[in-house]
Amino acid sequence: MSALLIKNLKKVYQGGLEALKGIDLEVEKGDFFALLGPNGAGKSTTIGIISSLVTKSSGKVEILGIDIDDNHSLAKKKLGVVGQEVNFNQFEKVGDIIRNQAGYYGLSFKEARENTKFYMKKLDIWDKRNEQARKLSGGMKRRIMVAKALVNKPELLILDEPTAGVDIELRRSLWDFLTEINHSGTSIILTTHYLEEAERLCRNIAIIDNGEIVENTSMQELLTRLEVETFVFDLEEDINSLPSIADYELKIENPRKISVTIKKGQGLNEIFSLLSNSGIKIASMRNETGRLEELFLGLVEPTIKETEHGYH
Repeated sequence: MSALLIKNLKKVYQGGLEALKGIDLEVEKGDFFALLGPNGAGKSTTIGIISSLVTKSSGKVEILGIDIDDNHSLAKKKLGVVGQEVNFNQFEKVGDIIRNQAGYYGLSFKEARENTKFYMKKLDIWDKRNEQARKLSGGMKRRIMVAKALVNKPELLILDEPTAGVDIELRRSLWDFLTEINHSGTSIILTTHYLEEAERLCRNIAIIDNGEIVENTSMQELLTRLEVETFVFDLEEDINSLPSIADYELKIENPRKISVTIKKGQGLNEIFSLLSNSGIKIASMRNETGRLEELFLGLVEPTIKETEHGYH
């Protein structure tokens, strides 16, 4: 069974703006799926239709096999959504905000209380339960929104820019939490402008642009299309200069770190050997972030250029 199935989904807004042009999309149950695209591409419209905040013009949407037109209430019980904007009464106490949300799904008082406590502790906001939400930081409010979306234990969670504007520490703690609940069986769809986030978390990816799906594949397959990759090497000893190595672009980031650009077809073993022969000892290695961004721009730029020239 699919966590989400979309068939020929179209949305035309008043005035003739065609936001979605008949998209097809399937997210398997248990997947961690990235839905990426530039501003105005159709991501928010798609999420709005799935969550019943936007009325589709035509097409089919199923959540865990339930058609949103045939059984809207049951479909919504399977779904949790974390939007971009704060969507709760900020004058309420944090615990009340989350517990009251559970009531909308018909949970008993006991279930609501237990689930609220569980997710508030998981998201490290339990000690804020009796504070008014308006007094909390933006990062804390973001955690409230995640707990609010999860309080009914949905099988499908949609996250629309969940870490926008939050600090690095919170972003990484959310990454760990989302990975944990995904491993426990929750299907997750993520939209983000932090492409390193999608690369780290997601197994499959669709890219939407100008109301159409322009790519739908696995993250691993998409990344194999890179013509070049940049690796960062942490060194065991300080260096002041780099050897000249043909066909490789090397750069000193600091005395204990260098970056190496490797073209498609070149091997890591070769550069390891060349650096070792030059007396440079490597302690650890990692991919430089931003690899997806390069691919993403390559996929959507042709459409952007056509639009600029008046083509449709």
